[in-house]
Amino acid sequence: MSRFYPADILLPDFKKADGEKYAVVACDQFTSEPAVWEETEKIVGDAPSALRFILPELYLSERKERIPGIHAEMDKALSNGLFTEYPHAMIYLRRTQSDGTVREGLVGAVDLLDYDYRPGSKPPIRATEGTVLERVPPRVDIRRGAKIELPHVMLLLDDPDKTVIEPLADLVTDKAPLYDFDLMQGGGHVTGYLLDRAKQKRVDDALDALIPDVDDPLIFAVGDGNHSLAAAKAYFEELCDTLGDEALSHPARYALVELVNLHSPALVFRPIYRAVFGADETDLTNALLSDVLAASVGNTDVKPTRLTVLTGKTPFEVTYPHGTHPLDVGTLQSFLDRYTAAHPGVTVDYIHGEEALASIVEKNGAIGFLFPGMEKEQLFPAVREKGALPRKTFSMGEARDKRYYLEARRISED
Repeated sequence: MSRFYPADILLPDFKKADGEKYAVVACDQFTSEPAVWEETEKIVGDAPSALRFILPELYLSERKERIPGIHAEMDKALSNGLFTEYPHAMIYLRRTQSDGTVREGLVGAVDLLDYDYRPGSKPPIRATEGTVLERVPPRVDIRRGAKIELPHVMLLLDDPDKTVIEPLADLVTDKAPLYDFDLMQGGGHVTGYLLDRAKQKRVDDALDALIPDVDDPLIFAVGDGNHSLAAAKAYFEELCDTLGDEALSHPARYALVELVNLHSPALVFRPIYRAVFGADETDLTNALLSDVLAASVGNTDVKPTRLTVLTGKTPFEVTYPHGTHPLDVGTLQSFLDRYTAAHPGVTVDYIHGEEALASIVEKNGAIGFLFPGMEKEQLFPAVREKGALPRKTFSMGEARDKRYYLEARRISED
């Protein structure tokens, strides 16, 4: 059983909405760059936009003030007929990224009973990174009371022979696309095609053929949006507590996602760097060097960890002769967790891109950390063997190539 389902998908009526103003990038991007979201506001203006249905994480501390307005905008959009619903739908999409490469994907639904983010669990759909539990309740706050969901969740499929998604490229041109437009702020271009029942069955059969005949098979790994999917799971569990068995027929049991082949040439894994705020530069550097010294004893079976530290001065290199984790980011994250726990007021942000990190260090007085990333072929074996990786281990591509909010689905019975 493939564990990927059609859904009743909502799309804006493009006679009422300009696609380029409607679609906006995932809410967890540019969290330390308010100018990007200010520019988004200016581009959108008064036009219908998914921006009205999301809360950029930059403003997460203002959620109590902003969430009622988000829910009201959802209600207004539904009552004003902004959306067209496509029942029992899957959408094949082609996303031309900012570098010109094309990423293919499938939009459909997954059953949250098939997913868990808790350490030690082995469901068919698994988290690839450690879930920061304190980041889940704010997202549940947004979902609770929302009439619709818009996904930025991307699930990864381990399909090296490209049997599931890629063959659709030659099968969908018999009909006009559902949407076809440029994305704002350098996000590239997106085109989406509706799959008929025969093509959906082809997808289902191809997925079934990939499922390994083992106990507790790993079918999909969460590539992007782990905390959003975790919030969907937590909210559904709330409904289970209040509704009992009736929750099993509730629309919030399912979540809308995009499925992408891990082996797509357009899918590039990049490290997510760290920016530390509120730390004394000398104290943090000394603590890091002490950690390197402590880690040099033992752990001889773990490869060296190499870090580049960015400060207001000249960048410098730090090497652990033997890392404390097989991944460089794991060694660094372990140190930062201990340091921030011992230094109240020191915080860490997760930054996509070397240029963005350098700019934040220069403008905000932060201390930045660069490190080598993991190879994407390591992902499924690592998750099968070790479970979730350290949080924010990798990012799939550049910030502007993340999912843009476009498809939606009802998650309320009202």
